[in-house]
Amino acid sequence: MPRIISIGTAVPEFAIHQEEAMELARHLFSGSMKDIDRLLKVFRNGEIQKRYFVKPLDWYMESHSFSEKNAIFIEAAVELCITAIQKCVTNSTLEADIAYEEIDAIFLINTTGLSTPSLDARIINQLPFSAHTKRIPIWGVGCGGGASGLSRAYEYCLAYPDAKVLVVGVELCSLTFQLNDLSKSNLIGTSLFSDGAAAVLIGGEELPYDQLVHRSLPTILHTQSTLMKDSLDVMGWQFKDEGFYVVFSKDIPTLVKNWLQPVMLQFLEQNNLEESEIAHFIAHPGGKKVILAYEEALNLPPEKTNQSLEILQEYGNMSSVTVFFVLERFLEQSISFGDYGVIAALGPGFSSELLLLRWE
Repeated sequence: MPRIISIGTAVPEFAIHQEEAMELARHLFSGSMKDIDRLLKVFRNGEIQKRYFVKPLDWYMESHSFSEKNAIFIEAAVELCITAIQKCVTNSTLEADIAYEEIDAIFLINTTGLSTPSLDARIINQLPFSAHTKRIPIWGVGCGGGASGLSRAYEYCLAYPDAKVLVVGVELCSLTFQLNDLSKSNLIGTSLFSDGAAAVLIGGEELPYDQLVHRSLPTILHTQSTLMKDSLDVMGWQFKDEGFYVVFSKDIPTLVKNWLQPVMLQFLEQNNLEESEIAHFIAHPGGKKVILAYEEALNLPPEKTNQSLEILQEYGNMSSVTVFFVLERFLEQSISFGDYGVIAALGPGFSSELLLLRWE
């Protein structure tokens, strides 16, 4: 079965502490929201301490056209992707660097900017990949995109068991911020979202793993994609002349608790597993309330969501990319052979993506 081999991550240079972001929000929203002090509690209750943006905080206090922001997106996204890919293929856990020419396909995941040619083409022009590298851009899956990209790469490696595949995600959520959008959804987004990139190397079962790495690796055993019908307005973006406008339903934590539990139990039942047999839970941390909803829905002790919470605290919500940062923490650990894990992410649709792992 396909295995996850290595991960590289990257963040932009501007570190923004949550107190700074909260004061920016107070300045922008206090004139339109009478209960601003109560609403600003979301900045502290979410437990985020620091995030990374592609621009300094003052830049977001000025108006910028969608074309300007999208041009910045393309330039910064390519730069961050290249850094993440370089870290991934030269990871210290590898026995030797992976040559770019050995990569058969690139799955490029993003939702927060537009580019045609897609970002993968721009990356291949700057790194020595083969001109025949297959390009599979996936756009619009939002926070579920990272797990979805891993699932699609798993399926590719089932078809081509000697393949090496990169899943590359990049989201610059800060560039979707709308200065004049005084909605509560925009306030929540201002407290939560951030920027980052990651690259994950996945290989088919016929690769000589004893020559690639000398440690246990998570094998992907099974995946499941689930769409809740008639839920298009739960989360996503509206597109207007000025660009992206975030959409959040206040019911998201409730949906996680009530809808995800049967979805997860069905997934485990199909694989003849009980909840208690899942040793490692690798969740996209959509927010503190979402993490707590995972715990309640799946009867998880808090220690099983510690890594997700730590990434949320240190980086914020980088949309599709965040689950890769959580997964990286697990790859850095010494995990026992035979342990099971689940990767879980929720995204627009409303949708769920699940992957079952076993360390081998």
